[in-house]
Amino acid sequence: MSVWDAIVGQKPVVEQLKAIACGNPKAIAQSWLICGPPGSGRSNLAKAFAAALESPDHGMGDEPTRVTAQVLAGTHPDVIALDTDKVTIGIDQVRDLIGVSEQMPSTAPWRIIIIEDVDRMLERTTNVLLKEIEEPAERTIWMLCAPGAQDVLPTIRSRTRIVNLAVPSDRQVAAFLMNQVNPGLPAKDRFDEHVAARAARLAEGHIGVAKLYATDERVMSDRDDLVVGVLGLERASQAVLLAGDLLDKAKGQAEASAKEASERAQAEFRRVNGLGPDDRIPPKLRGAYNALAKKDDIKRTATRKTRDVLDRALNTVASVYRDVSVVQNNAEDAVGFVNLENRKAITELSVRLTRQQAVARLEEIAQARRRLMGNGNPLLVFEALFCALIPD
Repeated sequence: MSVWDAIVGQKPVVEQLKAIACGNPKAIAQSWLICGPPGSGRSNLAKAFAAALESPDHGMGDEPTRVTAQVLAGTHPDVIALDTDKVTIGIDQVRDLIGVSEQMPSTAPWRIIIIEDVDRMLERTTNVLLKEIEEPAERTIWMLCAPGAQDVLPTIRSRTRIVNLAVPSDRQVAAFLMNQVNPGLPAKDRFDEHVAARAARLAEGHIGVAKLYATDERVMSDRDDLVVGVLGLERASQAVLLAGDLLDKAKGQAEASAKEASERAQAEFRRVNGLGPDDRIPPKLRGAYNALAKKDDIKRTATRKTRDVLDRALNTVASVYRDVSVVQNNAEDAVGFVNLENRKAITELSVRLTRQQAVARLEEIAQARRRLMGNGNPLLVFEALFCALIPD
């Protein structure tokens, strides 16, 4: 299986990067900015490109090489990927990466550093990175990922080769779910084509969210409840109750996800160190193993994941008023309908609202997103939002 098989809906970009990976190493740009909307697969593309650059077969073999498998699993010594469970990427993290970037690769042709969500860097942190991006070490490649080129400083933008990703179509995302995700699940957890198609439609091009909807019935059910709750808003008391219910469910989802991530990390630790599920952890490994299950770390991860759930909730609410606008403008044939299961209620709401009121509600949602990003109290933010959505 090629390293590119898991990249969804980006054929022109994939073909371009394949040619570069197989071409003259001296002609390869050493600073990249990979741009695409959330869920378009920009970090996955960066890892696939890194695997193609490091692997002897350039990622084109029918079976993954050991190098390819290590890069994609995040265990290759010469490929480092920085993500963050915080709101911003810290200056100390970047300084550490710069120190590593100056070292020659240990086993592969390149030392590759991937920074996910580079748009989360504060300006002073970006300035620390600037010189390295402008003049990388001889055998170092930087791959920065961001929603768009406009989300990073012009000084960074001008010193990188920019790759722009498209939003995958529903059909492409559904095919990915059926062909790439489903086969890796236990038989009892596999989903059918109808679930895949619905998950792709509701995710609106976000590959990670589509996978979540297809594989987690709780997440899909919570989304359904939120849409019904928004469409049923009539009084402020309902808005307050809906906001409280949303926050409770978001915390529940986030805590469960953080716990599962910790358990996966522990299982992988055991596998890498040749230990079975019930084997005792040797004393020399116990500290590293216990660090994977620290309550403070799990709590911090849950806090970050709560933000992700709430951001996803805002996208869900926005999809309702997006569909209202589609009905009002008779545009379903051109742009499609997201919440097909709620068509009747959305059509009724489209009659109660003017076009200007529908747009104003989308602006209220954007304002709520800005308040959350500014560390506003989530409960108060959603109470205010849901009150603003009540039809006049």
